[in-house]
Parts: sequence; structure tokens; C-alpha cells
Amino acid sequence: MRMPFSNVSFALLLLTATLARSADLDVGSLDVHWDPGAKTCPVSQTDPIQVHHYNAQTIILREKLCSTWEAPFMYLLIGSKRALLIDTGDIADSNSMPLETRVMSLLPGETAAKLPLLVVHSHGHLDHRAGDPQFEGVNGVQLVHSDVEHVRKYFGFADWPNGSAQIDLGDRIVDVLPAPGHHPAQLVYYDRNTGLVFSGDFLLPGRLLVDDWSAYEASAQRVAVFLKDQPVSFVLGGHVEKNRSGELLAWQSTYHPEEHALQLTKDDLAALPAALRKFNGFYTETGSFVIENPLRILIAAAVAALLILVVLGFLIFRFIRRRRKPA
Repeated sequence: MRMPFSNVSFALLLLTATLARSADLDVGSLDVHWDPGAKTCPVSQTDPIQVHHYNAQTIILREKLCSTWEAPFMYLLIGSKRALLIDTGDIADSNSMPLETRVMSLLPGETAAKLPLLVVHSHGHLDHRAGDPQFEGVNGVQLVHSDVEHVRKYFGFADWPNGSAQIDLGDRIVDVLPAPGHHPAQLVYYDRNTGLVFSGDFLLPGRLLVDDWSAYEASAQRVAVFLKDQPVSFVLGGHVEKNRSGELLAWQSTYHPEEHALQLTKDDLAALPAALRKFNGFYTETGSFVIENPLRILIAAAVAALLILVVLGFLIFRFIRRRRKPA
């Protein structure tokens, strides 16, 4: 059936508008080989942080695998008035992980006049906020703590987890989207300048760990709707836990020789709500998604172990009684 002319015109207009918005994005490069770590790591890392410039104003940092098997990613976005750091990593000690020193060295300006820095989080799990103490009390740095109370108050969320907020970095707006489900204070960030989505553990090439299934599904739906008509270059998460074939790497492995790319796509983001609807409450693989609830799995394993012990105990008891029974 032929499409009416008016519909064709509208479709072309929509396509033209979408392409125009995409063309306005600040492009960058993800042509980077992340440090693969080692099977047997050295006692200490002389350079524990890997830095990649996506472009001049967008910087990706990663704590190396031989410093922490979590190997979390952090993101530094630079505007004309201030900069934004998303997450502070898994290591608090500034001697073994000099994150604050490295971040400040990447900011424009001389030592006494560095660009102000706002430090926020994707969520409040320790591997994304352990480095917070390094930034506390530093001149020109504002740290927003990662619990729901502080997040709601700072960003002004009156009806959490609904709505969105904005961070104005100066000629650069970052949208902030509540996305609880993996963590009660989970946030997803959308950078309008680059079209990059910073998703933390909400969406990544690895295990999607569910804390609250209904909240996670609702969050995925809200985020997908918000970004539906926005140009998205890439979705960048908090970890990489798969190899290039899409297989999960061993838990707590410090060696990723054939690691999956960090970046996911807008299509992955759009497919997440449907994948979560198929979750069985414990462990589900659907498409490229691996979704699990570690607490439920642990409880189920504990219950199973207890039942086995009870059965074994009963069998041993019966065996002993039979042995003691007079002939």
C-alpha cells in the first residue's frame, strides 16, 4: 500500500530533523585499547588509571584491572563554566589510586584557578563512590553524596523517581534521569552536546544486577521514552564484564584479554524494558542481556544447602538407629 504524500512529507521532515540534530553533536572517538590486566597482577600499579580523550571536552577514566577487579569507568565532562565528574571509583587510598590528582590535572586553568568541578555518581555502590574522600574539602570542588536524600535535594526531584533535572556546565547541558532498580539512587546522565548516555550499572556489557525488579522495569521504560527522540551516539556504562563474543567473563577476574567494547547503542537501551519484563526473578538470559538478582540467588542457594543438610542429617540418623537396633 502506498503511503499518502502527506505522510511521506512528514516522515522526510522527521528524518531531516533527526539527521540535523545528530550532525550538531560533538563527535569523538572510542578507538581505545583498554588495559587487559593480568592473570597474576603485580603487587602495585605504577600507573593505576587509564585515561582516554573521547574528545577535547569529554574524558573517560578507568581504574585498571590490576588495581581492582571491578575496573570501573568514570567520566569527566568539561563545560565553559565548570566540569562534571561522574563516579569516583573503587579505591579510596590516594596513594594507590591518585584519582583526584589526575582529574584536577585534566581540568583547564592553572593550579590556583582551576575550572570548578561538580562530583556526582551513577549510584551509591562502593565501587562507584569509594574515591569520594579524595574530593572532600578540595577548593573549587562540590561533592554530591550518592544516597537518595542528597540526590533528591541537590537536583530538586520533587516526585522521585519521576521527572528529570539538568546540570548546566556552561554551553553544555547534561540531563539527569532517576533510574532506581539496581540501586535506590541510580541516575542516568544524557549529555546533549555529544549525545552520550552515561548509564553506570543500569545498562552495561555485563551482568545487570537487580535490586528492585518493578522499579528497574519502570526506570528502563522512563529512560527509553525520554531518549526516544534524542540523538544518542553511544551508551557508556560503569564496567565491562563480557568478552568480544558476548560471553560473561569470570567473576572477579583481573584479566580481560579479549574484552567487549565499552559502548552500547540506543537500540540496546530501547530493548531493555522488554528484556526486564522477561526476568524470572532469579537469573534470565534474553538476547544480549544477562539479568540476575544476586540476593535471591544467594537465598535460594542457602535454602537448597539447608535442605540438603536436613536430608543428610535424617539419613544419617536413620542409619545410626538401624545400626543400633538389636538383631
